Amino acid sequence: MRVLVTGVKGQLGYDVMNELAKRGYEGVGVDVDEMDITDARKVDEVITKAQVDKVVHCAAYTAVDAAEDNVELCRRVNAEGTENIAKVCKRLDLPMVYLSTDYVFDGEGERPWEPDDERDPLNVYGQTKYEGELAVERNLDKYFIVRIAWVFGVNGKNFIKTMLNLAQNHDTITVVDDQVGSPTYTYDLARLLVDMIETEKYGRYHATNEGLCTWYEFAKEIFRQAGVDVKVVPVTSEQFQAKAKRPHNSRMNKDKLEAMGFQRLPSWQDALSRYLKIIRG
Repeated sequence: MRVLVTGVKGQLGYDVMNELAKRGYEGVGVDVDEMDITDARKVDEVITKAQVDKVVHCAAYTAVDAAEDNVELCRRVNAEGTENIAKVCKRLDLPMVYLSTDYVFDGEGERPWEPDDERDPLNVYGQTKYEGELAVERNLDKYFIVRIAWVFGVNGKNFIKTMLNLAQNHDTITVVDDQVGSPTYTYDLARLLVDMIETEKYGRYHATNEGLCTWYEFAKEIFRQAGVDVKVVPVTSEQFQAKAKRPHNSRMNKDKLEAMGFQRLPSWQDALSRYLKIIRG
C-alpha cells in the first residue's frame, strides 16, 4: 500500500509516516514545499504522479487566534485546499482521511459530541474545518473524517511543551479551568489512522485519548509527571482573554470506534507519561 500524507512537517503527519513505515507500507510525504494544497493544479499533478492507493490529509492552518485576522488564508488552506485534494481523490477513486476538530461544534452543554451531531462552529478556524468536512462529503463516498482535539506530538509546538517552557522562568502559571476535553497523542492517533485505512469502514469518527480533563488539570498532571515544582492557578476563559472563542465542551463520544472494530486510544495520562519520556530523554 502506497499512501500520500500531507503536512509531514507537523506533529501528526510525522507520526503517520513513521507508523506506515513500521508496517511495511510506503508513505509519500509532502508539505507545503512539495505540494501547496491551495494550488489546485499542483495538487492534481503531485497526487497523480505519486500513484498512491490512499491519501491521509493532515495539513491545516491551525493557528486558532491568528485565524480571526487571517480569514481568507485560513479558508484557502482548510476549506479550498481540502476540496482540491478531495476532487483529485474523486477523479482517481482514492479513499481519503481528513483530520478535523471538535471546533466544528458550538462547544456548549456537557453532553459528549456524537460524530453525526449538528455542526455549528464558534470561531474562524472551526468554520473553515467544517467547510473542509463538507468538501470531503460533497466529493467522496470513500472517506474517513476523524475529529481530534488538544493535540500533542514530538514534532512541533503544543500545550505540553509550552507549559514546560513557561515553568523554566515562572513560579506561577495561570491556566483555564472551564474548558473540558481530552488530549490526543499523535503517536497513538497515527496507529489508529493506519488501522482505519487498512479497512473500508468509512464515515465520521471521533478519536482522542481516553479520559477527560480541563486545561488546568492537564497542566497540573504535566508538572506532576515531569517532577516540576510550579504553582498552577485556575482561571476562567473570560479572565484568560484570547482572540478566538474556545469551546467549553470538547467532550467527544468515541463509542463508534469500538462499534466498528477499532481500538480506543489509551488514557491521556498514560500517553502523557510515554510522551514525556521521549521529549525529556
